[in-house]
Amino acid sequence: MTETGTKTNKDTNFKTKQPSQYHVVMHNDDETTMDFVVMVLVTIFHKSENDAESLMMKVHLEGFAIVGTYYKDIAASKAGYAMALARKNGFPLRLTVEMA
Repeated sequence: MTETGTKTNKDTNFKTKQPSQYHVVMHNDDETTMDFVVMVLVTIFHKSENDAESLMMKVHLEGFAIVGTYYKDIAASKAGYAMALARKNGFPLRLTVEMA
């Protein structure tokens, strides 16, 4: 395979395409606690404590932040799982998935 993604053999010549990437965006709200947001970032998005705290503050101050970039199915699963966990704990945390 060449760097451009073209794969050749004696009978065929075709290009392969990498799957699209999607951002998971966390949105600020006035009810979800900062501790809960940090816990979600550490447990679901596998951020370090320091990175999670920095992202939490970015969400708090700027209104939103990209918390991860994944293939579409993984991004949707992580966002859905985080929101389900938030609802279970009585928080209105909202995450969206958008094309990177």
